[in-house]
Amino acid sequence: MEKKEAKILWFTGLSGAGKTTLANQTYKKLNKYNFKLLKIDGDIFRKKTKNKNNFTKKNIIFNNIRIILYVKRLEKKFDFIIISVISPLLLTRKKARKIFKHRYIEIYIKCGLKELAKRDTKGLYKKAKNKLVNNLIGFNSKIKYEKSNYKKIIVDTEKYNISKCTNLILKKIL
Repeated sequence: MEKKEAKILWFTGLSGAGKTTLANQTYKKLNKYNFKLLKIDGDIFRKKTKNKNNFTKKNIIFNNIRIILYVKRLEKKFDFIIISVISPLLLTRKKARKIFKHRYIEIYIKCGLKELAKRDTKGLYKKAKNKLVNNLIGFNSKIKYEKSNYKKIIVDTEKYNISKCTNLILKKIL
């Protein structure tokens, strides 16, 4: 019997860029093909595992490694595992890439800071501007988003709508 290995779709990018939205849309589209799917949202995972929301470098690494190990345990049960998490540190994304090898597909959700602040889907950018949040990655945090220099899928949610972005992703993964 052939060993089943899930493709790992790792959606990464700044807060509000569209990771969760595009992960959800990708999930819906793949579900139409009757694939066995698992979706993991970084915010929900963090809450379920009762991980502190302090967003220190150590805490981010810890949370991302926990996601990787969780996926590793479940990967044989699914065709696709869809993860949406900021994962700003290249170290953790490289670790996922090393563990999952050719099955790891990094999807960078690109969007400029001006547009992110305008969208402000969670109200975080307003809070950061008013100094109520002092650790918004890519905005006022000591932690910067580290871009990958290896092959990945890049979708620009500032240029393209949800449908176009989702179709671009599906063309690359199917």
